[in-house]
Amino acid sequence: MRKLCCLLVGAVVVALAALSFAGDSQTVNGWVSDSKCGVKGANAAASGCTKKCIAAGADAVIVTDGDQRVLTVDNPGAVQGHEGQHVAVTGRIFGDKVHVDSLKTI
Repeated sequence: MRKLCCLLVGAVVVALAALSFAGDSQTVNGWVSDSKCGVKGANAAASGCTKKCIAAGADAVIVTDGDQRVLTVDNPGAVQGHEGQHVAVTGRIFGDKVHVDSLKTI
């Protein structure tokens, strides 16, 4: 029983340490689009469509400038009101997802 408790405590400590080092904050420039249109919605002319698609249940995404990488926003409330806008997003990127810490229209 004692060994099991030690193993569980050790696993929790390792998991917390891994999460704290999982991703450094970085800033990317791009467009707030939706998962349905993705790169096609990465422009000012598509803002109305982007708003409709997100309201209908599509995920909010950031389409990065340059490489056109599509990052799903894991906290969509952070981009609410900025649909179809060109923005600078600061946050943590994990694979194809971004957690937005701050956003500035550019």
